Amino acid sequence: MDRIENHPILGETPKRKKVTFSYDGKLLEGYEGEPIATALKAAGVMAHRYTAKTHEPRGIFCAIGRCTDCVMIVDGKPNIRTCITPLEAGMVVQTQYGVSAKAQE
Repeated sequence: MDRIENHPILGETPKRKKVTFSYDGKLLEGYEGEPIATALKAAGVMAHRYTAKTHEPRGIFCAIGRCTDCVMIVDGKPNIRTCITPLEAGMVVQTQYGVSAKAQE
């Protein structure tokens, strides 16, 4: 997917260092400091978690850290809002199922 590099209101996106991170066991690339959700969206990942009761997918909704639709497990810690958490090299990001890393049966 393409990133917006020159936004009509926000202006030009500054150049950043490309880093790798793990998403559900796969290596992906993103830019250091950008929100984790942005790097995932650029890689085509839209579902960040699945609800506990109905197992419905959730992803980016508000993109400002107010809701919990984009929460994922980051470096072993659940419920991290990926829309406002900066990406760092070597991060381990996992899809969240309810409040854990594995789908509940």
